[in-house]
Amino acid sequence: MRIIIGFFTFILLISSLQLTAYAENQAEDVYAKRLTLYKRVEAVTNIPWYYLAAIDQYERNVRQSRRDLPKAEGTTGIYFKQEEWVGLLNPDLDDENPATIQFFQGIGMDGDGDGKASLHNDEDVMHAFANFLLKYGTDHDNLKIGLWNYYKRDKAVSIIVGKAKVYEHFGRINLDEHAFPVPLGTHYSYRSTWGSARGWGGRRMHEGTDIFADYSLPVRATSYGIVEMKGWNKFGGWRIGIRDINNNYHYFAHLSAFSKDLKVGQIVEPGMVIGGVGSSGYGPPGTSGKFPPHLHYGMYKDNGYTEWSYDPYPHLKLWERQERARK
Repeated sequence: MRIIIGFFTFILLISSLQLTAYAENQAEDVYAKRLTLYKRVEAVTNIPWYYLAAIDQYERNVRQSRRDLPKAEGTTGIYFKQEEWVGLLNPDLDDENPATIQFFQGIGMDGDGDGKASLHNDEDVMHAFANFLLKYGTDHDNLKIGLWNYYKRDKAVSIIVGKAKVYEHFGRINLDEHAFPVPLGTHYSYRSTWGSARGWGGRRMHEGTDIFADYSLPVRATSYGIVEMKGWNKFGGWRIGIRDINNNYHYFAHLSAFSKDLKVGQIVEPGMVIGGVGSSGYGPPGTSGKFPPHLHYGMYKDNGYTEWSYDPYPHLKLWERQERARK
């Protein structure tokens, strides 16, 4: 009986590993297709591929977090409304004729040379957005102007520019790996505390998970991203904010100190030490010791309009398991 159970356990393990490998291969194929598309458009427009990748990823993440937008189904995540694509006064919302779309001042264009400007063609969609940006230029400053004129939102521009820096730095777009915020094997504990009541500074909700650990235990970046904020907050004490490539903002609070030379605008990767566990906060700069040392870890999502907090606990458990499996 034990032999039979062992045999079936072995089969299940092999099947699980095969499924995992298959999923990873599928993901790599998607990344390869996207990067190929970005570089094809770059060759024609001279807009750096990492800006195109950043715009595409920003739009994909916005569509994932909003109910009023359809989810991305193709290689690209960029979304245009039909009337925007064909022109506001165009009577044919399904128009794919580049000449009539241009006549009605639609944004749609034929990017792959097949004679059609299709909203369902990834290359047409990517070329259409790139063509809009070309009206402003291809250097960094002019691309920022073009992005602002399209989104009319400073936050959207800063997120896209940050993503572009990350993609340029690493030279690739498959940046999905995560790390647990404190080293595995050290002394720490945590449980789900998101949504609990907090009283200091007025009645408010706890927007994060507290990881209790030894004072000065290294605190690590959990994702690929860019440091968006660093400094003091009367609630969070010494804190750091990191924006990842999926429009998530990762908030590390109550730190004892920052890593040497860490600065706003710096690019980070999973496992990079950014500071130490502490007990700072609940007062003016320098206040410490009002509670046991712990890391307050919060996550916020930007959806193109606003940003809100959500429970990081399930993600922390997942990243902890994933890092253990890698080790």
